[in-house]
Amino acid sequence: MWNLNDTLKIATVFSGIGAPEFALKRAGIKHKLIFACDNGELDCIESDESILKGIKDLSYNERLTYINARLPKKVNQVKKSFLANHSIALNDFHHNVKFVDGNHYRDQVDIFIGGSPCQSFTLLGYQKGLEEARGTLFYDFARLIKEIQPKAFIYENVQGLIKHDKGRTWEVVKRVFDTLEYNIFYNVLDAVDYGIPQKRRRVFVVGFKTGGENFVFPPKIDLPFTLQDFLLDNTPIGNFTNVNGKIQIIHSKGDIPSKYFLSDRILPGIMSEGTGGFSMKPEIDLKIARPLMRTMHKMHRAGEDNYVTTNGRIRRLTPRECLRLMGFTDDFVQVVSDTQMYQQAGNSMVVDVMKALILEILKAI
Repeated sequence: MWNLNDTLKIATVFSGIGAPEFALKRAGIKHKLIFACDNGELDCIESDESILKGIKDLSYNERLTYINARLPKKVNQVKKSFLANHSIALNDFHHNVKFVDGNHYRDQVDIFIGGSPCQSFTLLGYQKGLEEARGTLFYDFARLIKEIQPKAFIYENVQGLIKHDKGRTWEVVKRVFDTLEYNIFYNVLDAVDYGIPQKRRRVFVVGFKTGGENFVFPPKIDLPFTLQDFLLDNTPIGNFTNVNGKIQIIHSKGDIPSKYFLSDRILPGIMSEGTGGFSMKPEIDLKIARPLMRTMHKMHRAGEDNYVTTNGRIRRLTPRECLRLMGFTDDFVQVVSDTQMYQQAGNSMVVDVMKALILEILKAI
C-alpha cells in the first residue's frame, strides 16, 4: 500500500487539461509531474516520419532542440491551459507522443496515465504482440509503458472501443497489454457513479508491474448533485470548491452573461427534433447531463447537447459549467477562449473518476 506521505510521481500523455493531475490535487496527494504530452491539435511542419528519422541517433537534449525547431509558431492552446494550472518543467511537456523517448524516464514514474484517440484503432492488425499496433497512437502508449516501466498505468478510452470492429479491436488491445507482462484489469466506469451529474461511460485498463492482486475498481457512490447544482444561476463562480477531496457547493443567486442565451434565429434549429435516422427528442433542463462533446461549441440540437432554462430563456452551458461537469472546481484557471475551453473540457477525463481510481490503485501498489 502506498505511503501517502511520499511524493507520487506521475506522467501523462494525451494529457489535455490535466484531469489526473487535478484529481491528485483535489485528493490532497503530494505528487510530482515527471512529464506530460499533448499536441493541442497542432500539426508539425515536417511529417512525423521525417522527424522520427531525424531524431533517431540524437541525444535526449538534441532531440528536443531538433523537434522544437520544427514546430509551428502557433500557440498550443492545450499546453497554455495545462501550464496555467499545473507545475512542470517546459522541457518535460512534449508536443507529440511519437517523439517521446520513454527510456529517458525509465523507472522514474509511479503511475503512467493516458488514453489514445479512438481514431488510432482503425489501422490495427491482427497479428501478435506490440508490433501489431505499430502506426497507431495506441502503439505509442504501449511502447512508453515498455520503455518507462512504471509501477502502474491507467489507460482510458471510449466505451465503444470494446465493440469496435465486432470486438476484434478490443482483443488486439488486450493482447498488446498482455505482452507487456503487467497484471491487467479493465472495467467500464460512468461519471454519474462517482459524484458527477453527467452520463459519461469510459473503459479503463489498469496494469501493475508487480502486485495488484488485491486491486478492485472503485465502488459506486450515490449521486449527491443534479446538473442544476452545477449551474452558475444557483452556484456563482467561487462557490464550487473542494473540501477534503469532495465537491462543496454554496448556493446563491448568480448572473449569466447574455452571450450564452440562444437567439431567436438559432433557437428553432436547436429545438428541432430532426428527421429519419437523425431524429432526437429535444429535451432540456436535464437532471443528469448528456456526455459533453469536444464540439459542443458548435451547439448541436437539444436532443444531443445540453441546454438549460434561466429566467424563462434557453441557453447553452458556460465553459465554467462544463469544467464543473468534468470535476474541475472553480480554482481551475481559464486562460483560453470560450471555444477552446469547450473543446478542452469535452476532451477531458472526469476528475472524480480519476481520483477514485487512483486512490484504489495506491492501495494495491
